[in-house]
Amino acid sequence: MPLLVTYLGHSGFLLDDGSARVVIDPFLTGNPKAVHEPAQIACDFVALTHGHADHFGDTVAIVTANDATLVAAYEICEFAAEQGVARTEPANPGGRIATSFGWIALTHAFHSSSYEGRYMGMPCGVVVHMGGTTFYHCGDTDLFSDMRLIGEIYRPDIAAIPVGDRFTMGPSLANRAAEMIGAPTVVPIHYGTFPLLLDDIDAFQPADVALKKMSPGDTWKHV
Repeated sequence: MPLLVTYLGHSGFLLDDGSARVVIDPFLTGNPKAVHEPAQIACDFVALTHGHADHFGDTVAIVTANDATLVAAYEICEFAAEQGVARTEPANPGGRIATSFGWIALTHAFHSSSYEGRYMGMPCGVVVHMGGTTFYHCGDTDLFSDMRLIGEIYRPDIAAIPVGDRFTMGPSLANRAAEMIGAPTVVPIHYGTFPLLLDDIDAFQPADVALKKMSPGDTWKHV
């Protein structure tokens, strides 16, 4: 079954296999590159990599409007419940959550995680298996050697890799990450949104993988 992959801009995605819809890191309000409004997003699950505002974004509004389920680090789920989110699936790196469409797992990422000064648990990557496709969102992270192990364990078909430098990997380290993960297709994320992030990522040219560069609002059918 094909998986429809819609890029929401920055680090956000909407995954749709025809039976369920999963949103990852829905930062729309305040995102100068976003083309969607929160009210336009229909989903069954929201999965978060970490608690920073440019990833947590419109989570509460979207989850509440859709009566959706939030999958995130334990501390993020606690915070969201305080904001009125009724359905949460707290987890931590290494954990896997079974769903109606397949599963969602959290992996390690090397970063930080807070929201308005509140600690939001471990930063994570998110792996979503749906429609016969495995999608690995690295989250905000540095390069780390266990990316090779994550690739061996989950065998992702698609990897979304941050390339914007300063707060995450830049293109040269992201090239290494893509090669270590081994996904056939990689999508660059977390660049060009704000002045502190690289806009020119021409140096991101990982070997032996297909590079899928998406603009906010683009939808790609992965078969």
